[in-house]
Amino acid sequence: MSENLIEVKNLCKRFPIKGGLLGREVGAVNAVNNISFSIKKGETLGLVGESGCGKTTLGRSLLRLIEPTSGEVLFNGSDILKYNNNEMRAMRRKMQIIFQDPYASLNPRMTVGSILEEPLIIHNLFQTKEERQKRLYKLLEYVQLPKDALNKYPHEFSGGQRQRVCIARALAVEPEFIVCDEPVSALDVSVQAQVVNLLMDLQKELGLTYLFIAHDLKVVEYISNRVAVMYLGNMIEVAESHELYGGARHPYTKALFSAIPNPNPNVSKERIILEGDIPSPMNPPAGCHFHPRCWMAKEECKMSYPPVESLSSTHEYRCYNPIN
Repeated sequence: MSENLIEVKNLCKRFPIKGGLLGREVGAVNAVNNISFSIKKGETLGLVGESGCGKTTLGRSLLRLIEPTSGEVLFNGSDILKYNNNEMRAMRRKMQIIFQDPYASLNPRMTVGSILEEPLIIHNLFQTKEERQKRLYKLLEYVQLPKDALNKYPHEFSGGQRQRVCIARALAVEPEFIVCDEPVSALDVSVQAQVVNLLMDLQKELGLTYLFIAHDLKVVEYISNRVAVMYLGNMIEVAESHELYGGARHPYTKALFSAIPNPNPNVSKERIILEGDIPSPMNPPAGCHFHPRCWMAKEECKMSYPPVESLSSTHEYRCYNPIN
C-alpha cells in the first residue's frame, strides 16, 4: 500500500445559484472547497461529516459524475479531468460507485441478469453469451447470491440483497477503485454488518481501493485504514483510523466522535453539544468556518482559514487551537 492510486489536488465544486427574470447568478454554493488528499492502492479511506458537508459531491466529482469546477484528480498519475468523452468512457471501467439507496439505483423493469450484463455489453467485455453468463455466475458468487437470482426482478429481493446486486454491478467491469456512497445507511443494522464484511472480503480478494462515505462512525472505524473529516466543504482532519479515533486534534472532530454511543451503560462519556446551526454554504463565515460553533475559537480563527498542520506523517489537521 505504498503507491497512490488516487491523488486529488485543490479540487473545487461550485454550484451557481440563479434568480430573477433573466436567470442571472445571484450566489453560489462551494460544496467542495480546495480539497487535496490521496488514496493508496488497496486502501480504504473513510469520509465522515454532517449531512450537507459535501461528502457525496466529493465522491461523485472524483468519478466525474459531477463535473468539478477546478483542480486535479490523478488516477495512476494521469489527470482524468482532462480526458475527453471517449477517454473517460474507457476510464469508467476502472472507477465505479455503489449508491446509497438500493431501491432507487436498480431499474425495476430489468432482471438482475440484464442489470449485471449491461456494463459487460457497454464495455464490450466477454464476447459470447456463454462467457458473459459465466461472468454473471461469478459475480453472484462474489456477493453470495444464488444463481436463480439472475431471472428475478429487484422488487423480489430484500434491501440487503438489492445492495448485493449493486455491489455485483460495480464489480462487473473489474474496477480498481470504488466509491461507496453510504452503502449501508439504508439497511437494517444486522444486514449492515454482513454488507460491510462482504466489502472487506472483496477488497482482499480483488485488490480493490475504496472511498467509503458514511454517517455511522463505528462502521467507518471498522472498515477504514484512514479517515478524513469534512465540514462545510473543507477537509479539516485526516489520519490513520486508530490515530484519529484515539486522539482527534480538531474540536469539530472531537465533538463528532463524542456522539458515538457507548455500549457500556456503566461507563460515563463526555458529550460535546455544539451550539448554533451549521452556517449556510452560500454564505460561510470568514476565517475558519467552524469558529461560530467552536468553544476553543481564538480571534485569529475569525480572520483567516487555518493552514494544514502535521502532527505526524499520517495525521494532518486545520486548526489554530488544536486539542492536545
